[in-house]
Amino acid sequence: MSDYHSHDATGLAELVTKGETTAHELLDMALAETRRLNPALNAVTMLAEDAARAAIEKGLPDGPLKGVPFLLKDLKCEARAYPTNNGSKYFEGHTWAYDSTMFTRIAATGVVSFARTTSPELGVGPVTEAQVYGGPTRNPWNLGRTSGGSSGGSGAAVAAGIVPAAHGSDGGGSVRIPAASCGLVGIKPTRARFPSGPASGEGWAGMAIDGFLTRSLRDNCTLMDAVTGPDLGAPYHAPYMAQSFTDARQTPSRKLKIRYVETTLDGRDIHSECLKAVKETAHILRDLGHDVEAYIPPKSLDVPQMMAAWTITVACGTALAIQNAAKARGEEVDQTQLEGVTRGALAYAKTLTGPDYLNAVNQIHAFGRRMAAEFLACDVLLTTTLAEPPCEVGRLKPDNEDFVAYRNGKGGVFDYSPFTAATNASGQPSMSLPLYWSDDHLPIGVHFAMAAGQDAALVSLAAELEVAANWAPMQAKLLAKGGIWPR
Repeated sequence: MSDYHSHDATGLAELVTKGETTAHELLDMALAETRRLNPALNAVTMLAEDAARAAIEKGLPDGPLKGVPFLLKDLKCEARAYPTNNGSKYFEGHTWAYDSTMFTRIAATGVVSFARTTSPELGVGPVTEAQVYGGPTRNPWNLGRTSGGSSGGSGAAVAAGIVPAAHGSDGGGSVRIPAASCGLVGIKPTRARFPSGPASGEGWAGMAIDGFLTRSLRDNCTLMDAVTGPDLGAPYHAPYMAQSFTDARQTPSRKLKIRYVETTLDGRDIHSECLKAVKETAHILRDLGHDVEAYIPPKSLDVPQMMAAWTITVACGTALAIQNAAKARGEEVDQTQLEGVTRGALAYAKTLTGPDYLNAVNQIHAFGRRMAAEFLACDVLLTTTLAEPPCEVGRLKPDNEDFVAYRNGKGGVFDYSPFTAATNASGQPSMSLPLYWSDDHLPIGVHFAMAAGQDAALVSLAAELEVAANWAPMQAKLLAKGGIWPR
């Protein structure tokens, strides 16, 4: 269909409902776009066209996105019909014996999942450059730049127009970082808002949660509504939402106390383009009638301590996943099939004790309480999503076997992405919105955080900004250029 790119997922579903197109025709279009764009982007993997066609022939659920092509991240979202690599040669072609609650709830919307999207090995890192895919995943706005991580394939595929929406997950920014890098909407809800079972009760000490990459806010709200709520036996629940995400999008935002930060949360400088994005957004919000002031977080917030503790939990989680796989196979781990960073995580984990891990979890929770206290005097904390525009491919390539240095060292992960993990640690809802582009057409995401449970208010603010600073025209420019910005 000639107008495939002029609709978001909701719009495509409406065409299916009206009989103006079919699920098979939309799938044909998505597959054609995959064949055209994926050689340059390297974003889509594990094609499962037979499973997609079979789902259509069986009869799709009468959900809000019936017939819309969709992509699953190549990490978690376990589904019997969709094997995975978990971003790793060591897990290449892994099959599942069950369907996760997240997958079944996504499927109930009526989407047609036909492949997975690239991820760094086991989701570790803000770039997507895993050896299992034979090369890096690239940003459609500039093929020399990263599309982000760990949901980097989803970000690239949605921005380029292969699909209008895709699944992601976020353990420290892994939905919001690619959203910022690719000019998309990425939302991390309050901790435990979405299911994580049946394989686990939580990820990375409660820091990880699933999410979605979309061009429009309404698509993100529809998908979040579809998966909201605890799964059977969940160890804890998110606070009750008095209205759906979709209803919140249609509810005017109340006047909010918004405090913006012109540096990192621990006082370091950010790139000039990112600072411009924050200041311009603050100006827009002030014009909308909100109470907007600059703010300097106290040193007692101690973000570096949280980052160090998070590095411990990620190292232990990574080691556990690999050790469990090796045990199930009855073999020793073949470390040549692992990225250097993953080998470093295994080595680092061996130096840690049980008390070390529990102390790290306690430090993360203590940070969450300090972070929550910041919202006693304001409603919204406004920052840039990343400390700089999307970096060049290869700069954060996961070949450094010093796991701590890769993440916490000079020029490492936390220098590049110093904001997003804070709300994973605290469990607060946060989002990256595509409100700014640099002079050379690189997306710069703007980040918003609110107190735990304030998901609806966050979405109402997003809806207000989608009208006031409409990002759709910039997204459409990329699609009009064929999905890859010419250089």
